[in-house]
This record gives sequence, C-alpha cells and structure tokens, in this order.
Amino acid sequence: QHINNMNNKVCLILLAAVAALAYADERPTYSYQQPQNSYSPPQNTYQAPESSEEVYSAPSEESYSAPSEESYSASSEEEYGYGPAKYDFDWSVKDEYSGNDFAQEESRDGDRTDGSYYVHLPDGRLQKVTYYVDGDSGYVAEVSYEGEAQYP
Repeated sequence: QHINNMNNKVCLILLAAVAALAYADERPTYSYQQPQNSYSPPQNTYQAPESSEEVYSAPSEESYSAPSEESYSASSEEEYGYGPAKYDFDWSVKDEYSGNDFAQEESRDGDRTDGSYYVHLPDGRLQKVTYYVDGDSGYVAEVSYEGEAQYP
C-alpha cells in the first residue's frame, strides 16, 4: 500500500510537469493594427474686438522730457566710505603624502599690486612667479625655476 501511494504521487507529479510544459509551450500572439488618425486641426477661437477704436495711442512729444543735469550726480567714494583698495593675504599647502607643495602671497595698496606664488612641478623643479600690477600697466610677471628636471 505504501508503494501504491508513492506511485500515485510520482504519477501526479509527472502529470503536473507535463501539463506545465504543455502550457509553457503556448506562446502569446501579438497582432499589429494601424493607428487611427485622431488629429483634428485647431478651431479658430480668436474674435476681433467689437469696437473699432484704437486701444493704444503713442505718447505725445510734450509728455516726455529728459532729466535735468541737477537731478543726477555721481556718488563719491567718500560718501559711501570707500577708499583706495588695500589688502594683504597669503596661503600655502604642503602635503607630504601627495607631494603637493604650493603657496601664494599678495598685497595691494591703491593701484599697485605685488605678489608671488610657487609650485613644485611634477618633474621635480620649483617654479616661482613674481608679479606686479601698477595702475593700467597690466600684469607683469617674472618666472624662474629652481632645480633640475628629472624624468624617472
């Protein structure tokens, strides 16, 4: 009796497996239908104004006058507490792990600016730049290098 129950279970499992395979073999079918044209041109909803009166009229020549010279005056630096630019700053980075080593310093007094910066280049040299700006003379720089370039 135990064997018959076992055979019945095996038959049932096999029957379920065959049914599952037969069902899986059925593939869905797809069909294509041409899209329907649902476009319709827009309806004209604009309506002309009922009155023929002009809504806008340009201002007359007499309604405009330029501001008088007395109404405008340039603000002076003293009025706002401004004076000639004056500052000093410097900063630097030196990181042993990455090898980064660079810095900058700059000072300004009025139209004269002086400064310098340096950076260690990947080839082992130190690049130094010293510069100044004096009024409208532009940026004037002197570049120098220390050390010997090395390409390991």
